[in-house]
Amino acid sequence: MGEDIKYEMVVYWSEEDDAYIVEVPELPGCMADGKTYEEALKNALTVIREWIETARELGRAIPKPRGRLLYA
Repeated sequence: MGEDIKYEMVVYWSEEDDAYIVEVPELPGCMADGKTYEEALKNALTVIREWIETARELGRAIPKPRGRLLYA
């Protein structure tokens, strides 16, 4: 999958998980983590691609990226 990922990603540190957490608000349930900020982002890109691939296989709608969300 070669297209650019343009979904908003929210990254934060979780003491409970001892890891950075990345949430993708526009893709329900799409989250990733990593021990470093960079690892968390890299993992999130992989999970986003997998989320989209799974949605395509199941015939589900894939939300279009909206850019910056107002509540963030």
